[in-house]
Amino acid sequence: MKPRLESRNMVKCCLPNSKLYHLALALCLSSLCDTRVGASIHEYKDGAFIRRYNSYFFHGGSEGLYASKNHDDIQEDKPVKGKSFIRFESIIFRRPKESAERKNEMQQKTGLLEALIVPIKDRDKIGGSYLNSTAICCTPELANSGSCKVGEVIIHDDPNSSPDGPKRLQTFFEGNNEVAEMVLQTVEITHDGMYYLYFMFCDPELLGTTISGRTVWRNPDGYLPGKMAPLMPFSGFMSLAYLGLGLVWFLWFTRYWKDVIQLHFHITAVIGLGMSEMALWYFEYANFNANGSRPAAITFWAVTFSAVKKTVSRLLLLVVSMGYGVVRPTLGALTLKVLLLGVGYFMASEALGLFENLGNINDFYGKARLILVLPVAVLDACFIVWIFSALSQTLEKLQVRRSGAKFVLYQKFTNSLAASVLVSIAWIGYELYFNAADPLGELWRRAWIIPAFWALLAYMLLIVVCVLWAPSPNPTRYSYSEEMGDDIEDQETPFVSGGGVKLGGGDVASMAMLEIRKEKKLSTTLPPPPPPAASEYYVFRLGEDLEENKRE
Repeated sequence: MKPRLESRNMVKCCLPNSKLYHLALALCLSSLCDTRVGASIHEYKDGAFIRRYNSYFFHGGSEGLYASKNHDDIQEDKPVKGKSFIRFESIIFRRPKESAERKNEMQQKTGLLEALIVPIKDRDKIGGSYLNSTAICCTPELANSGSCKVGEVIIHDDPNSSPDGPKRLQTFFEGNNEVAEMVLQTVEITHDGMYYLYFMFCDPELLGTTISGRTVWRNPDGYLPGKMAPLMPFSGFMSLAYLGLGLVWFLWFTRYWKDVIQLHFHITAVIGLGMSEMALWYFEYANFNANGSRPAAITFWAVTFSAVKKTVSRLLLLVVSMGYGVVRPTLGALTLKVLLLGVGYFMASEALGLFENLGNINDFYGKARLILVLPVAVLDACFIVWIFSALSQTLEKLQVRRSGAKFVLYQKFTNSLAASVLVSIAWIGYELYFNAADPLGELWRRAWIIPAFWALLAYMLLIVVCVLWAPSPNPTRYSYSEEMGDDIEDQETPFVSGGGVKLGGGDVASMAMLEIRKEKKLSTTLPPPPPPAASEYYVFRLGEDLEENKRE
């Protein structure tokens, strides 16, 4: 029975005609443990080869690359600007001493190792699937048919395919030497695509061989991988957007600086953190693009500012939803719980960010990343549930107290949050579909949109908060009144209703009762009040005067 091809398997680009789940897991672990990637300079430190069927291979990296913009010859010592290439530098293979001693020192070629550069679209050309075989390395039987050479990886040479198909670079051990060094060489990329690099050998006597050295991957405009390249201008744009928002907020802040409340300082901090975060990411990407390496210090601070900003933004939404500064002066006993949730989210977000940006940039880290994504997702869910629960309680309080302006304010805020949650859920669905439909990274040109969306959504929510809680000459309209206490209704602008004159949502009689309650509270600490003014006397005797007029 012919083997069934699994075209969507993650590593089918190397072995196209087999069920490769265990190999994918092995590649994931090997790429994390044996290969430390410093951006587009992929470094290998005693990397071990993994066996699959009759071959042994080591994953050397995978990136989306654009085609070269000019077609001049590449000089090894001076790369031409506008060129896209993969360069092999200081690649050294080391086989076990026992294997080397079994070879004759007079022989020229005593072991073959191959480097394969495979465009994802040509993954089916690797292996013997087109020969109805599960073999990856050529066997004597296949060699007799003239399809391949014994000891080499099978590559289907299709004359009708593009010239930018799989490329094979060979390196041989000489005599009984334990070390073989790959010649310094550069492979130019002439077509856009996702490229995978594998180092392979077929001789079982080379089992235990390790690889050291590095490969340099470059796009025409710099060293940023294709899927990350658009994030550099996006980060610059978002940094300017935060700067513009900060300038508008600063002007409004200084205009009414005498009337600002505590919440305004928290909003200012979020704007400053967002601007710093995006500026750091822009400089990190710019340095990455220019040098091909990511300085740990800049990357660490960019990740840290990002984690702090995400945490403070979520805490801001939470305390606003609780009515901090509006229906309650402090969070009271909830302060510790809020801080614990914030610290937990910061730690989880920081760990995930460091793993994504200081670790591998290959596509094989998805399964390991899941371990760090889950805590962030759970804590995000806790924030959402708590925010909407707090909003429900705050709206209920404001409705009971008939605080009209504050109630409308929180209704607008709730509607904005609900809309953002619905959009987020829809986007998460798209993200899951995107990852499921593209396990091999063929849609790498669109991958940058996913992280960019979340940054843009956070910015839009911050704008909503700034508009709703903008400083004004009448801050007490939306702030908590310490003099009246949390159980006293807001003193808002009088408005006329069909039943007569009302003040702050209550009638004259209820207003009088509030004044009496206030006087009782202050009677123990304050001296007796002076006689009321004429206007006050008239207001509080209004009911009696009307009654007397009726009798008369």
